[in-house]
Amino acid sequence: MSDPVLILTMKWGTLYGPDYVNNLARGVRQNLGRPHRFICFTDDAIGLDAGIEALPLPDLGLPPGHKDSRWRKLALFRRDLAGLSGTALFLDLDLVVTGSLDPFFDLPGEFLIIRDDDLFRPKPLRKLNPARDAFLHSVGNSSVFRYTVGAQAYILDAFLADPAAATAGYEISQQFQSAQLASHGQLAYWPRGWCVSFKNDVVPRGLASYLRDPALPEGARIVVFAGNPKMDVALTGGGQKWYRRIGDVSWLRRLWEQGRDR
Repeated sequence: MSDPVLILTMKWGTLYGPDYVNNLARGVRQNLGRPHRFICFTDDAIGLDAGIEALPLPDLGLPPGHKDSRWRKLALFRRDLAGLSGTALFLDLDLVVTGSLDPFFDLPGEFLIIRDDDLFRPKPLRKLNPARDAFLHSVGNSSVFRYTVGAQAYILDAFLADPAAATAGYEISQQFQSAQLASHGQLAYWPRGWCVSFKNDVVPRGLASYLRDPALPEGARIVVFAGNPKMDVALTGGGQKWYRRIGDVSWLRRLWEQGRDR
């Protein structure tokens, strides 16, 4: 039997409680047909279900004097990530698993990630700056990505070589990460439609949202809450705008809570 694949997530601070980790782990368990280890890197393991491996947050390795830890997720690219090895799928906590995750491991490639533009509607004004538009179109959204532990250590190396320049030159870590992957010829994307945006793909567009409730697009495997409304707001019926009615999302909340009583 082959070694179990790794499912990785991270939780620090107080924004997300243990229910986010537990619900994600249950969703993975019900939608992944191969042996796996579910690992949560965290500073607080209280309340996590049995079977979830809680490990300390990996050290980003910032040099003295640089205390900006917003890019903590880049620590996943350490060569010595908690003694782990093999294929890993990283999942953010604020998403809902809605279909089989096995294809995320079957698809060939050294590194696979969501194309960030696939989660958002076109922004015509970006065309005024073609170079920036082309770069932003290439950026991967790091809510869901697959890699081999240690194989892309060059991302963290490049960040630690000059973290001040990195944080000054890129707005968020996934932009820096994508630029490094592209420079090494390893930036590749999931098929469009596997990971979908709640507000742009699940909620009907514009005034159509007053006629139809949100629905899962065919073939969607993960719903991502990119932008607003955030997951906790949307799943409790919030996020309504005059131009966007959220409607009934009880089915999505049930999927998020799947297996809670088992």
